[in-house]
Amino acid sequence: MKLWEKGASVDALMEWFTVGMDREMDQQLARWDVVGSIAHVTMLGKVGLLRADEAKILTDTLTQILREIDDHQFVIDPSMEDVHSQIEYMLIQRLGELGKKIHLGRSRNDQVAVDMKLYLRHELSTIRSAALDVADVLLTLAERHSAVLLPGYTHTQVAMPSSFGLWFGGYAEAVLEDVRVLDVAIDAANANPLGSAAGYGSSVPIDRQTTTELLDFERVHVTSTFAQMSRGRTERICAMAIGNLAATLSRFAADVVWYMSQNQGFVSLPDAFTTGSSIMPHKKNPDVFEVLRARCNRLQALPNELSMMQANATSGYHRDLQFMKDRIIPAITEMQHCLQVLHHVAPHLEPRQNILESDVYRYLFSVDRVNALVMEGMAFRDAYRAVAAEIEQGSFTPPTKDSVGQPGHLGSITNPGLDLLRERLNAARTTSQRSAR
Repeated sequence: MKLWEKGASVDALMEWFTVGMDREMDQQLARWDVVGSIAHVTMLGKVGLLRADEAKILTDTLTQILREIDDHQFVIDPSMEDVHSQIEYMLIQRLGELGKKIHLGRSRNDQVAVDMKLYLRHELSTIRSAALDVADVLLTLAERHSAVLLPGYTHTQVAMPSSFGLWFGGYAEAVLEDVRVLDVAIDAANANPLGSAAGYGSSVPIDRQTTTELLDFERVHVTSTFAQMSRGRTERICAMAIGNLAATLSRFAADVVWYMSQNQGFVSLPDAFTTGSSIMPHKKNPDVFEVLRARCNRLQALPNELSMMQANATSGYHRDLQFMKDRIIPAITEMQHCLQVLHHVAPHLEPRQNILESDVYRYLFSVDRVNALVMEGMAFRDAYRAVAAEIEQGSFTPPTKDSVGQPGHLGSITNPGLDLLRERLNAARTTSQRSAR
């Protein structure tokens, strides 16, 4: 069944090529298509385009289909073009002529748009919650190991003293910032396009404010033209938020892989979280973090991929938009898996004590020596040159570890500000985020 067919036969290869992955992807959208249809039918009844009894029968039947979807009893038949065709066909099979009235006042274009808005709003809210859980794990590790010193690097060269409090805390703060970007994406999905039809509205007296309220959208897309243009735009904004979070997770994974090498040995994992080699019996590989890095790097390509799909498209609907679904939907699932795995594995990371006692890190404290001379009254540039000369002549003596432990500014080793991050995390958890019903 095709909602657009007029009785003419369709070339089989053309149909296969243009349908693409719609049936598979639409299984993920089925619940939201029914939710949107219930709101649409309720509105049609309210404005008198359906009789009250007709609206009730349609709503009851759609609710029954919704239960079937939630019970995993819903399948899109191969003869159907998409989820919209399947649900309309089911209504016609069960209700006869009444089922044909479901499409009044809307187009498949705004059906897809509202389905994606509802889906993205719900799934991104789930990702948001999972990201906060990861931030919590990282912050807890920072609090637990805040006093354990760690070498800091610039240009992959030994630079200045750091700590696991700063390292874990820095990534916890990064994830919290990523959540702010997710909030922007959730907001982009929290606007109602239903009623825009094919992008130019409808000549029947529908009530778009009613469907906005019924679907718990924060606002309505006012112009039907922008409501149509929001399709693709919303997915792209959501892809940017996912890619942003993926960049943070990838960088953390890269750090862990490096820190677990024998040359560094800064952190370790239990054997249960490592893999071996088929030829080298000594190997304990951090595969889980390498795979996490690869998956997240792949997710970072998503915003550009979606942008390129619309790069030379004019305003109005184009069939190209259909193929955003088979990129954004799997990407959301991928991100959920990445967050789940990181939340599971990260608590088992164990920092090594006394890392800085190695002579490799002798010059790690050169800036502390410069600052000590400055505090004694020497100008910074003169102190810098004096310490540089000590290093060149081999007479440099690192400051004692006690001097590193002196009270510092916010964001320093001895004052990483983890209490402020904990406050931000708690505030983010209590921030109200609208989610699909």
